Amino acid sequence: MAGESIVVLGAGLAGATTVAELRERGFTGTITLIGEEPGLPYERPPLSKGYLQGGEEPAGFTVHDAKWYQEHEVMLRLGVAAISIESARRQVLLADGSAVDYGQLVLATGSRANLGGGNPLAGYDLPGVHTLRKLSDAKALKAEITDGARLSIVGSGWIGMEVAASARQSGARVTVYSSSEVPLAAVFGQRFGRHLLELHQRHGVDVRTAKVQGIEQVDGHLQVLSQGGSSPADVVLLAMGAVPNVQLAETAGLEVDEGVLVDATLRTSDPHILAIGDIAQAMNTRLGQRVRVEHWDNAIRQGKLAAATLLGDSESYDWWPYFFTDQFDLGMEYVGHNDPGDETVIRGDMDSGEFLIFWRNSQVVTAAANVNIWDVNDELRAVLGREVSAERLADPKIELADL
Repeated sequence: MAGESIVVLGAGLAGATTVAELRERGFTGTITLIGEEPGLPYERPPLSKGYLQGGEEPAGFTVHDAKWYQEHEVMLRLGVAAISIESARRQVLLADGSAVDYGQLVLATGSRANLGGGNPLAGYDLPGVHTLRKLSDAKALKAEITDGARLSIVGSGWIGMEVAASARQSGARVTVYSSSEVPLAAVFGQRFGRHLLELHQRHGVDVRTAKVQGIEQVDGHLQVLSQGGSSPADVVLLAMGAVPNVQLAETAGLEVDEGVLVDATLRTSDPHILAIGDIAQAMNTRLGQRVRVEHWDNAIRQGKLAAATLLGDSESYDWWPYFFTDQFDLGMEYVGHNDPGDETVIRGDMDSGEFLIFWRNSQVVTAAANVNIWDVNDELRAVLGREVSAERLADPKIELADL
């Protein structure tokens, strides 16, 4: 293995973590990191939060500087797209006409913005209509979110609601078009969904329950057309979710469903290829099922696991999914994997803005979140998978460690 070449296709956080962990664990062979974006790998959460608000700059969320890659002998092929994987020859073909040979290949190709499925939303390509997946997207969007600008956001998932909060803090007038009456209630239940909705409404976000039918350009401005009528906008963000980039996996003949199917060590149906990050529909041994997770923590953990697998170390995908969000004065960490119908239990006063949430299914705690209460996430993790009564979960007199 020491002399075998490893190619990582996708220069996001997951890919950058993989190459760093390989060197950390002592791998001395050839490593090539290929990415379509021209810049160095970076973390994406700030794109909808700190960077959009003006408090963070790309240098602060770049994973490693150029000198690090030089010192660790990682060959960078940035700003060039891969067009196919020839698995029989173990080659990646690039858009510049070159080919890169591999002994082992890691796919970390991430996701792209959902434009409306097989029939893209009418007007998605008009000037002033944006998506947010890349740093270049964030730069373009940031330039248009100015004090007094009218921003319409199509979609009320995490990206849409985070951008709504960031834009309001920059002085923009924000309208969110939500396909459901309560944003995120289908995932986290009505109680927390309404709390989030009321938070945005208190800060002046106009949240409308209406399906957007298209976008037009009228008299020099954009017009958002919805079931609830039409309204003008200076800038529009399409935040309708993400689609995993599995096209290259398909050219390689890999098994693909909602993502690239991988086992608990992240190997695909081809023993020489792994898949990680947004595209990996991976067997989670703790949950006993395959899941696909599009979050920062998963990119880091799966990047490290990929390196372990490549080097023959006995590790597996056995951790609880985790993510965080910041919106206005709300900071939240979530851990676990709840179903939409799970019972919601609140500990603390939601009106105070500081509380814990637990989700239960048949008495078993499936997920937990801390809202503006810090340094308790490890204790919440320890409760997951246990049978705990709703009364004990809700009782602030019982220490979390005693649950």
